[in-house]
Amino acid sequence: MNNHEYYMRLALRLAQKGRGFVSPNPLVGALIVKDGQIIGRGYHQRYGDHHAEINALQDADKNVTGATLYVTLEPCCHEGKTPPCVDSILKHKIKRVIIGALDSNPLVSCQGINYLQSKGIEVITGILEQECRKLNEVFFHYMETGLPFVTLKYAQTLDGRIATATGQSKWISSPAALKFTHRLRAEHDAILVGSGTVLQDDPELTVRHVRGHNPLRVIVDKKLEIPLQAKIFAVTAQAKTLIATTKKADNHQFKLFQDSGAEIITVDTDKHGNVDLKKLLMILAGRKISSVLVEGGAKIITSVLRDNLANRLITIISPKILGEGISAVGDLHITSLDSAKKLSIQKIRKIGCDIMIDSRLT
Repeated sequence: MNNHEYYMRLALRLAQKGRGFVSPNPLVGALIVKDGQIIGRGYHQRYGDHHAEINALQDADKNVTGATLYVTLEPCCHEGKTPPCVDSILKHKIKRVIIGALDSNPLVSCQGINYLQSKGIEVITGILEQECRKLNEVFFHYMETGLPFVTLKYAQTLDGRIATATGQSKWISSPAALKFTHRLRAEHDAILVGSGTVLQDDPELTVRHVRGHNPLRVIVDKKLEIPLQAKIFAVTAQAKTLIATTKKADNHQFKLFQDSGAEIITVDTDKHGNVDLKKLLMILAGRKISSVLVEGGAKIITSVLRDNLANRLITIISPKILGEGISAVGDLHITSLDSAKKLSIQKIRKIGCDIMIDSRLT
């Protein structure tokens, strides 16, 4: 491993510290190196605050003139919630900038590099580029497709059931897996479930077991069937709730739901007469929701897979067998093995007594 890769790996570790706090901004880490020593470290800590480069400059314990800046993502060159980072780099007379990945944001996209080079600063790009892009897979997907990055997560028994034949699902997985799920929620901008999950489990859909922010709770309820006594309406002060329905605004039930403190939106239907999930995702993207965690139930899980809307699949497998019960995934209209959904497994680990498989849809 050369020096550039060594310092970039350190910057990547720093960037991880911002997970769950910077969205819809990317995770970014930065190091300032002079005379073979790290003299400044920084990462983007929370949305709206200083970027990683600025934090590293402020952290420097020596004069940074002539130093090298390592940063996992191309420095910004536009005015946003904070001033352009390239201006601070110039002001502090950084000699060289080493970049992991280019920024897909059209407001940046090579403009930061071009600006720095036009001012005489040496720029090197593509150091651990794949690792830097992987770190921000949510950000890059959001910028490049205009849609949120969708993580589909469910817990099932060893024989593929997410509930008993009578609908009982609490708790298939272990307390450790529940805590993992809450941490996963805190890393997403929104969590999405169907009305059946609310009717059957009456969840709060919060992150009460871990430190972090509560995501926007999105309930897909085409007929507005969930009761106004549900727990999601009791904790609207802690977490915002959006109900996606197909009902019209002049419907009496629609108005009752509006008075509950939740936001109600009407979404077009798909060919099955259900809420069109892709159109719903487009609406969420327009609200700067860059990541959505889908937790079910079976109908929503099946729709997301059938319509190719999932990017990541997290399956928690509990060492239990139910036999008859509710399957995690329903009919995807697949009639040959060649048409099966293909997965690239990224990680397998034990959580409590359960096994977690983290994969990507290919």
